[in-house]
Amino acid sequence: MVENKMYCETVKIVPDFTRNDTVSPLLFGNNLEHTRSCVNMGISAQMLRNRKFAGKPACYDGTPEGWFLIGNDVNILFNENEDPIGNRVNEVYTRHDSDYHMKRRHECNAVTITNYHKGAAGIGQKDIPVQKDMEYEFRIVVKAWQMTRMWIVLSDRDGNVCYDKKEIVFDKKEYETKTVFLHTAEMDENAKLSITFCEEGTISIGAVSLMPRNNFRGMRPDVVNLLREMGVKLLRWPGGNFAGEYNWKDGLLPVDMRAPLESYMGLETQPHSLGYDFNEINTDDFVALCKEIGAEPFITINPTWNTEEECAQWVEYCNGDTNTEYGRIRIERGYKEPYNVKYWSLGNEFGYGHMEGDNTAAGYGKKGRSYGKKMLEVSPDLVLCSSGPYPNKEWAEQSARQLVDIAPMVSLHSYVAQPFFMEKEQYKEEYYECIDKVDTQCRKLVHQMREELGDDKLRISFDEWNVWYGWYRAKSVNDGIFTASMLHMLIEEAGPSGIDMACHFEAVNEGAIRVEWDHSFLTPSGKMFSVMKNHIGGKIRFTAKDAIMTEKDEIYTITLVNRSYSDGKEFMLMKYGDPVTALLFSSEEVLPYSDFEKNNVELNVVNDTISIQLPKHSVMLLQFKK
Repeated sequence: MVENKMYCETVKIVPDFTRNDTVSPLLFGNNLEHTRSCVNMGISAQMLRNRKFAGKPACYDGTPEGWFLIGNDVNILFNENEDPIGNRVNEVYTRHDSDYHMKRRHECNAVTITNYHKGAAGIGQKDIPVQKDMEYEFRIVVKAWQMTRMWIVLSDRDGNVCYDKKEIVFDKKEYETKTVFLHTAEMDENAKLSITFCEEGTISIGAVSLMPRNNFRGMRPDVVNLLREMGVKLLRWPGGNFAGEYNWKDGLLPVDMRAPLESYMGLETQPHSLGYDFNEINTDDFVALCKEIGAEPFITINPTWNTEEECAQWVEYCNGDTNTEYGRIRIERGYKEPYNVKYWSLGNEFGYGHMEGDNTAAGYGKKGRSYGKKMLEVSPDLVLCSSGPYPNKEWAEQSARQLVDIAPMVSLHSYVAQPFFMEKEQYKEEYYECIDKVDTQCRKLVHQMREELGDDKLRISFDEWNVWYGWYRAKSVNDGIFTASMLHMLIEEAGPSGIDMACHFEAVNEGAIRVEWDHSFLTPSGKMFSVMKNHIGGKIRFTAKDAIMTEKDEIYTITLVNRSYSDGKEFMLMKYGDPVTALLFSSEEVLPYSDFEKNNVELNVVNDTISIQLPKHSVMLLQFKK
C-alpha cells in the first residue's frame, strides 16, 4: 500500500484569534454500562463470584455456581423464589422492588445448609486474590433456625496457612446482616474463603460480600482515580443494552438485598458473570461517582419494562425536593440536596432490533413522546435524547423530527472494524483500514445524519464509539491513534455538524482502563483522553484532521497527531509564548500490547517559528503561556 499523501504533507498551524467557539466538556464522555467486565471485575470492588447465588445449582451436591461444599453428611437446598409451577417456596433474601415487571428467571435464590452431625459444614470459594497488609470487609446475610456460631476463614488455597479467622453468632429465625474485617499479612493470588458452622441444624445464607475496606461506595478507588485522570466529563449509565435489563427502583433496596438481573442478551452482555449482573451500583452510587470525577450524569431509562410514571419518578428521585414524593425518599435515604441530573436518554438503540420493545420509528416516536412529556412535567429543564438506528431517513422523519420539541438530542452510535494483525504483510493495510474510518465512516455518518435531521434544533449525541470488540482483545497504539483522531474529529465537527455530546464506549476494561486484581492503568486510548482533555473549555483557534489549537487562561494548547504507519510528519507553527509543555507519545509499533512512551522534547525555535517532525504513529501535546 502506497503511503497516503495526507499522512505525509506538512501541516501549517495558522490560528484564527477571532473565533469564540469553545471545546465543550460534554465531548469527553464515556459509558459506564454493566456489560462484560466493566463493573464485574472492573470498577466494582466486589471480590466474590456469584455472591447472591444466581442461576441453577451444581449437579448432585446442589452448591451454587462458583462455590464448593464443605463437610460430610451436609445437605444443601438451593432455594428459588418460585418452584416450577409458580408456588412460593422457602423465603429467599434477594428480591426486586414491587414495581419490577421484567420476565426473568433464576434471579432470586438462597442457599439453605443442613448439618446432620457435629462437624464443619458450609460453603467456600477459591482463587480469591488478596494483597499484603490489606484489610477486607466481609459481610454475610444469614437466617438461623437455632443459635449458630459461624467461622469465617481466609487462608491459602489448601487451607494450610490461616491469614485471618473471625467468629460470627446468629440466633434469629429471620435474615440478619453481620460484618467482620479480615486482615491479610501476605499477598496471595489464590486465597480461599471458608464459611462454616459446626452445630447440628440448619441455616440459610442470603448473600455474601468481600471487598477491600478502602472501597468508594463499593467501587475501586484506583479505577475511580483513573476516570478522573482521563478527564471524563459526561458519564452515560446504566447502558447501553443493559439499560433494557435494569430496574431503577431495585436500587432503593440495600445492596445485598437487590436481586441479580438476568441478561436478556444472553451471555453477550454478562459473559463473565454467569449471564447476571449483581446489581452493585444504584442511582446514589452513580451520582456520587460522577461528583467524585467531575462528570455530568447521563441516565438512560428503560421504556420497555418501566412505565411512564416510574421513569418520571426516577427523575423526581434525582431532582425533586421535599415537596415531591420521591424527592422526600431520596432525602430520607440521606441525600438532602437534589442531584440535578440534566441529561436523560429515552432508551437505547431502538430500531436495531436487539432491544425489547417497539422497534419501529413511528412506534418509538409515540412512546418517546409520552415518556418524555411525563419526565419533563417533573423537571422541565431536562435535556432529553432520543434513540434510533441513525443515520436513517425514516427515523429522522417519523421519530427525531416528531420529538424535536421535547428531545433536542438524537443518539448516534458507530464502531469501526478492528485490525486482526495476523499476517505481517497486511499490518499496514489493516492499520489504515481502521484509522481511516475516523473520516470515511464516523465523520461521514455525522455529515449524513446532520443532513437527514435537517432542523438545527436537533443536535447529535455521539454517545457510543470505539474500535470493535475493544472488550475482547488486547489494547494497542492502533487504538490510541484512533482515539486521538476521533477526539480531534469530534472537536472539529462539534460546531459545524451540531455534535453537542459524545461518549466513548467504554472506559473500564473495554478500551481506556485495564483493571488487574492488584492494580489498574490507562491503555493507549486512556492516555489519549488524558492528553486531549487539556482542550476542554478552551477557545478554538485552529482545527484540522491532525492538529487542534485552543486558548484558555492565557495558555495555548496544541495537540498534533501523526497517523502515518511508517513515515514522519512535519508541523509548522509560530512560537506563541513561553513553552511550558512539550510531550511526545510515541511507539515503535502499533500491534497488540504496544503502548506509548511519554517523553519530554526540546523544541527547535528559529525566528519564532517552530518546526516539529513527528515520528510515525505518534501524538504530541504542546502548551505555551502568553
